[in-house]
Amino acid sequence: MNAIKKARKFIEARPQSESAQTLARLVRALESDEPFPLGELYKLDYEKFDLGIDILKEWRLDRYYMGKAKLHDLSVQLGELRH
Repeated sequence: MNAIKKARKFIEARPQSESAQTLARLVRALESDEPFPLGELYKLDYEKFDLGIDILKEWRLDRYYMGKAKLHDLSVQLGELRH
């Protein structure tokens, strides 16, 4: 199961826990390109800290693929304009 899905399930199951709120803040910060204090991750237990790191890894990979898809779309549009 991917980290984003694990985090969603955890947050849904324990929305009032400090760990769930920290992970939710991390996701909001990533989505909105806002700063997130890394010290908040260090306060999590090891399992949730690891989940936070995995969220960061997946988010970065997803952004890479999103950027790649946008480049491909632009390339296709330019190819269509030449014809």
